[in-house]
Amino acid sequence: MRDSSIVAAFDFDGTISTTDSLRVFVRTTVGTPRFVAGALRASPWLIGAALRLVDRGTAKAAFLRACFGARTRTQLEADAQRFAAQHLPALIRPEMLSRLRQHRAHGHRIVLVSASPGLYLRLWAAPLGFDAVLSTELAFDAHDRFTGEFARPNCWGPEKIRRLEEWWRAAPPRVLFVYGDSRGDREMAERADYAWIRGEGRLMPLTDADAPSSAS
Repeated sequence: MRDSSIVAAFDFDGTISTTDSLRVFVRTTVGTPRFVAGALRASPWLIGAALRLVDRGTAKAAFLRACFGARTRTQLEADAQRFAAQHLPALIRPEMLSRLRQHRAHGHRIVLVSASPGLYLRLWAAPLGFDAVLSTELAFDAHDRFTGEFARPNCWGPEKIRRLEEWWRAAPPRVLFVYGDSRGDREMAERADYAWIRGEGRLMPLTDADAPSSAS
């Protein structure tokens, strides 16, 4: 029986995937020379973000603007389809795929909460039965060209918990599981009843009961 009062929120990059999927997406889309040139053009923002002088979202947008230019929505959607079919499956950790399927088998709602673009994450998540994909979204102008900005704030850190609260609105979960791997997942982990951060112990067990068992 489905128990919608239990939610499992998964970060993607480094948690479900083995690496930063955005870098792989950009590189396979525009090619290595343009990828490197884009990184060089965006280096003032990227370095500023590394030194915590520039917002991470601002730096990421500058990098994507330098690499993609005014690429159209149609072009980027085609790029995302190709990436999701040809490259993304090889980046997925089997044990995390198994874990999200366990949550589905228990009837829990599962949600992907990621700073990477929903452009390709939604394609990957749809056949796996995710209830929602909360992610960074690219902005497009009236001619459907990428503006070089984001439609909403970069889905990282505090923005992740804001997106979750917006998604569940007035009906927060009775039990919240969170799976992450970095500082960007801290706020979600602090809100969780059961949080697992990669590198900080084994996955917590799940039981057939409505309430999960304690993490070890």
